[in-house]
Amino acid sequence: MNNTEKNEMEQYWTKRYVDHSTGWDLGDISAPIQNYVDQLTNKDIHILIPGAGNAYEAEYLFRIGFKNIYILDISALPLENFKKRVPNFPVEQIITGDFFELKMVEKFDLILEQTFFCSFPPIDNIREKYVHQMYQFLKPNGKLVGVWFNIPFSGDYTKRPFGATKLEYIQFFQNYFTMKVLEEAHNSVLDRSGKELFGILEKKVVKD
Repeated sequence: MNNTEKNEMEQYWTKRYVDHSTGWDLGDISAPIQNYVDQLTNKDIHILIPGAGNAYEAEYLFRIGFKNIYILDISALPLENFKKRVPNFPVEQIITGDFFELKMVEKFDLILEQTFFCSFPPIDNIREKYVHQMYQFLKPNGKLVGVWFNIPFSGDYTKRPFGATKLEYIQFFQNYFTMKVLEEAHNSVLDRSGKELFGILEKKVVKD
């Protein structure tokens, strides 16, 4: 993505927040992710949340004692909203930038994904690039955990979310991840019932 495209993308998402055109935003941590993190006992693990938006997942994690949480979004506006809600959160762990250009020395035990995949139009091998970047960010045996829309791509490149089928997700991830869980989310909000997959994907040892 060149600078012009990146600026256009940043402006696009910022405008969505300004216009309150944020249908993906639940206003809270999603139940599938909350249920997963409530089972975690090691609060020292390093966690990345890309495409964090208003970062309700990070807010929840921080309030229950997790500290090594990093959040990323291409738009600064939702991250500013997050800072106001969670003023004690370390500012150096709040990153404004492009997921695909992010360079981090830090490697993560866990990445949390809340339909971030489905924000990208399926062009220019962007989905393969997403999988590879997730793989690169994780420690050996690290996990990518989250929620993906279980809806076929409509063919309309102007209308988000850009979903996929379970079989397509398996095909995208299988070279880099072992799918410990990939199943229909049983506790989605009502208007997404039957339309979300919950997944726990573990990083494989791959010669890259």
